[in-house]
Formats: sequence, C-alpha cells, structure tokens
Amino acid sequence: MSSNPIQNFDERQWIINIRRTLEEDQLENETEIPVCIFSVPKTLMSSDPVSLYTPQEVAIGPYHHLRPELHEMEGYKLAAARRAQRQFYGDHKLQCIVDQLKELEPQIRACYHKYLKFSSETLAWMMAIDASFLLEFLQIYAMKDDKLPATSSSLSISHLVDYARMKAAHNAILRDMSMLENQIPLFVLRKMLQVQYSSSESADYLLQAMLIGFCEEVSPFKMKKNKPMIQVSESAHLLDYLYNTIVPKAEQRAAITGIDDQEIYSDDSKRFFTELWKLLSKMILSRPMKFLFKLPCFMLSKIPGFSILAQPVKNLIFPQDNEGNKSDAERFPSNKHMNKPPLVEEITIPSVTELAKSNVRFLPTVGDISTVSFDAKKAILHLPTISLDVNTELVLRNLVAYEASNASGPLVLTRYSELMNRIIDTEKDVKLLRENGVVLNRLRSDAEVAKLWNGISKSIRLTKVPHIDIVIEDVNKYYNSRWRVKCWKNKKLNVFGSWQFLTFMATVMLLLLTALQAVCSIYDCRKHHHGSSYD
Repeated sequence: MSSNPIQNFDERQWIINIRRTLEEDQLENETEIPVCIFSVPKTLMSSDPVSLYTPQEVAIGPYHHLRPELHEMEGYKLAAARRAQRQFYGDHKLQCIVDQLKELEPQIRACYHKYLKFSSETLAWMMAIDASFLLEFLQIYAMKDDKLPATSSSLSISHLVDYARMKAAHNAILRDMSMLENQIPLFVLRKMLQVQYSSSESADYLLQAMLIGFCEEVSPFKMKKNKPMIQVSESAHLLDYLYNTIVPKAEQRAAITGIDDQEIYSDDSKRFFTELWKLLSKMILSRPMKFLFKLPCFMLSKIPGFSILAQPVKNLIFPQDNEGNKSDAERFPSNKHMNKPPLVEEITIPSVTELAKSNVRFLPTVGDISTVSFDAKKAILHLPTISLDVNTELVLRNLVAYEASNASGPLVLTRYSELMNRIIDTEKDVKLLRENGVVLNRLRSDAEVAKLWNGISKSIRLTKVPHIDIVIEDVNKYYNSRWRVKCWKNKKLNVFGSWQFLTFMATVMLLLLTALQAVCSIYDCRKHHHGSSYD
C-alpha cells in the first residue's frame, strides 16, 4: 500500500523554506542563476528505457540521493571527502567548504528545476561530498595529460577507475555522470578547487583539463585540436560542458550559416543568369517545342486507348505544365506551415543506399555538428565522424533531453539525430557510412547501429535548424534532379499509380486474347497444328 504524499508533507519546513527564499535578495541581481538541472521529460521517460536516465551506480546531486540501492557508493564518496580535506590549503577543513556553500544555497537551489526538500546544511554537505568524489574521479584526466601529478588519492580509487576503460565500475560511473538528473553546478567544483589550491586561476586551469578529458572520453564526436576552449564559467555542469563541445553556440552558428559580401555578389550573379536563361527559354524554346510536341500528342489523344499514354509522357517532358495547373496551396505547401514547428514526416531525405546509387559520396569531418554540409557540384555529403559504443546511446539521449529542457532556440542536436535517423534505415546504410569513415562502429554489428539511430529520434518538440535544413534541402534537390529518379517517380505516379493506365493495359490484354481466340476458331489452329505435326 503506497503512502500518501500529503501525510509525509512537512508544512513547517515548507513555510521556513518559503520565507527564506523570499527574504533572500541575492537572486534579484543581474547575475541570477538560470535553471540548468532538469528532470527528464515524461514523454521521453515513458518511451525510452528508464536505465538510460536513472543512475545505476552512484548518485550525484539531490535528485537520486535518497535511493537505497545507491547507498553502497556513499562510503567511497565519504572516503574521497576525507582525502580531499587533507589536501586543502592551510588548515581548512571540509566544514569551511560547507559554510561557504551554505552562503551559496540560493544559487544552488536555483539551478534545480525541482523543489529540493533538503535543509540548508544537508544540501551544503551533500554538495561538498559529491564534489569531492567527482573531482577525485575527474583528476585522472588531468594526470593523463601531465597537468596534475599522481597522488595517493588517485591510487586509492584505482580499483574503480582506469585509463583503458576495461573495468565495469569505471564505465558505470561515467554513464551515471553523463545523466541529466545526476548533475551538480560547476561553481561548486570551482569552489572546492579554489580552497584546495588557493588560486582561482589554478582552479580553473585544472578543472578545464578535467572537463576536456571527460568530454574526450564520453563524446561520440572527435574534438578538434585547435578548437577554442570553452571557459568553465560559461558552462553550468558536466553535461552542459559536453553539450557545448558538440553543439556550437548561437554566435558560431550564425557565423557558420552567415554569408559574406563576396558570396552575396556571387549568388546575385548566379541568380541573374538563371533568371535570364529561364526568360530566354520561355521566349525562344518553350513555346515552339511545346507546339511541336503537343500537336502529335493532341492527335494521339484522339485515338481511343492511346489518350491515356499521352498525359504521362507530356508530364515527363514538360513537368512545369503540371505545376502550373496546381493551386498555390498545392505548389507551396510549406507556406501554410512556415511559422509552425515542422513535423517528423516533413523531414524527408533519401537513405544512404539511395543516395549512393545517385553517385553521392560521403566524407567524414573532424569536429562538431556544424561540419555537416553538402557540396552539390561534387555530390559529396560531409558528416562529422561519430564513434558508437555501449555508452553512445545513453550520452546522446541525455543530451537530447537536456537540449529539449533547456534550449530556447533551435534543437540542433535533435535535428542532427533526426537527419541520421532518416538516412540510416538498414544495416546496409551503416555499412556504407562505416566504409567511408563516417561511423566508427564499436558495437557488435551494423544492425545495432541502425537500431540505435532509429530509436533515438524521439523528441518533444521540433524546430527548424537553418544550417541542417539547408543541407537536407540541397541533398533532396540534387537527388530529385537525377534523370533516373525523375523517370522512376513519373512512372510510379503516372503509370503504376494510374488506374486508367492499368485499366487500359488490362483491356488491351483482353482484346489480344479475344483476337487470338477468334483467329484460332476461324483457322482451326489446333487441327492445323496437329496436321503439321503428322506431316
């Protein structure tokens, strides 16, 4: 029998928390902390496995702190806090960190989307202990780059972590650290390091090295060596830092999708000559050719039965006539929904196999999602190299959930996931991308990769992303301009899709069989055949 949540509600503590929040004026200044640590949207929790969003080894932060199945790791976290206390600068104790975190309580609570029922002191101790454990775990990445000497604390957790990622505990902790609901603010980690090294510069330097190493470990995309580093102060928590390394900032996206003066001049010139050619075609070529073609078509259409064939052939050679007969709503269906978020069905793009048949090549790029592009002249689709292993699905799903909860602008990562889902239908598509270096498959088979992408595209809301949508539009434009595709679509629409044509073919076959039967009855085909055989 489940307990009634109203009976467990502490009214007195609730009133105390409300008064404390209203009396605090620290959040009313210009440096107000936005909400950055969310609960996973219910639509995703209901459609995806819970284990992809719920920690299985260690609880970081308040959301899963009270789960009894995670209490086993509390001993390791307390041991990490004791070791961190011995490394503090001067005579500082962990109580000193707790006192400073209590002063930051409004900012800490503001980071969380859910109401935290913990007291001020309990929350401060929770943050201090979890930060100690995180820093001890993350410092192996700083030691890996020789930015931090090996210490006794690193050796004490050697049975949990390793560089080769061969130990199950190490991988399980990495997975839990990548979850949306298992985060603590980065300024708590900075506060711990500032007390430990007595310098904000040293603290930020080491924390940045730890975060870069963490991203290189869990990110499915290769990071550029010369890419500008993301400042620690610009990120809210571990998952946010990872998201910023994969998805470029709004200013960077604007720079990527922006067009300089030279490109504008070039595009204007191309547009001018294109319009001029269209005008000349209409004046010189189109009308005489239409007249010469429509005359025999008109005569052919007067012959019973052949009139059905005239229209498909006409549509194939002069498709613009068919477009001209359509209404504006039929010719431009996107105008009606231009200001609405696109639906999943609207993202149409051929699969990798279909594009390869149309001579489209796939080349890998090093970097984030901004490297997605299509060169129509060379028929090359550029896609960032992505490494897929047992952690990739969890990391991508939590990043998509974070983007859906936090982003006020375009859902760039979600759109990229949908693009990959559309071009990957079967394991044959995965095989082509793997052979071209776009996909580095560390799963058991290509079929698992196809299943991963086909299940990861669930999202709460969809928005248009100009950079990716332009690529989709250019690929579709190139693919639909191929004569093989044109002929197949026209045959499918006007031949196989026409009941009139099928009726005509059935009638012709019936007439031929009737004529054959009539000839045989007149000339007695059977007797003639037997007579010739006797001879």
